[in-house]
Amino acid sequence: MTDTRQLFTRQSAAYRSFRPTYEAQLFALLAAQAPGRELAWDCACGSGQATLGLAAQFRQVVATDVSQAQLDQAPPLDNVSYRCEPGERSSLAAASVDLTLVAQALHWFHVEAFYAEVRRVSRPGALLAVLSYNRLEIEPAIDALVDHLYHEIVGPYWAPGRKHVEDGYARLPFPFRRLEVPVFGLQAQWDLEHLLGYLQSWSAVADFRAAEGVDPVERLRAQFVSVWGDPGQLRAVSWPLMVKLGVVE
Repeated sequence: MTDTRQLFTRQSAAYRSFRPTYEAQLFALLAAQAPGRELAWDCACGSGQATLGLAAQFRQVVATDVSQAQLDQAPPLDNVSYRCEPGERSSLAAASVDLTLVAQALHWFHVEAFYAEVRRVSRPGALLAVLSYNRLEIEPAIDALVDHLYHEIVGPYWAPGRKHVEDGYARLPFPFRRLEVPVFGLQAQWDLEHLLGYLQSWSAVADFRAAEGVDPVERLRAQFVSVWGDPGQLRAVSWPLMVKLGVVE
């Protein structure tokens, strides 16, 4: 399995440019249920897709990631402190955090060690929010080609933890008192180049490219053009979003 620091270092620019962002309403809901709005921890923040939303709701945000290259791509914000460190061993003070957020990353963690760290840094009544999204949906012909890339071409290169993304983290423990959350999704309007850039940001595509010496997305470019039509045409893209929200007790 690819070392995560190496993987996300070489993928950092693609993450910043092509990964989707989250609805502002989601962060407003999380902040409203947290015991305070002093400090949020964006753990495994990558290039900051969720950091912006947290920064709009909390006085301070500490955003951590194991990849300095990813952090270098994140947006500079006055109330955000970026730190290169693992989620299982943070530099946060004990009992200091109102909300911990992990977006599209829990499957990379040693979850029990991470949960122990969440308990250490959380103030009484603090929340842990875990987000994840699986494959995108555009329209059937495009989705079928994306699925072909996902399963038949780069399927063997997905890290074992990918199965947890596919099943919405159903098999990962979540030993916290659950709170109900409305249904959320991710929405975007993309042209073909943005879709191809997003596909190239997949970890399995990066591992395929490193092992085989060719870009599997570029191999499929003509087929994508065929099903997309005018490459400049914008199409609606959506992902169902899994949200687990719990009280750290």
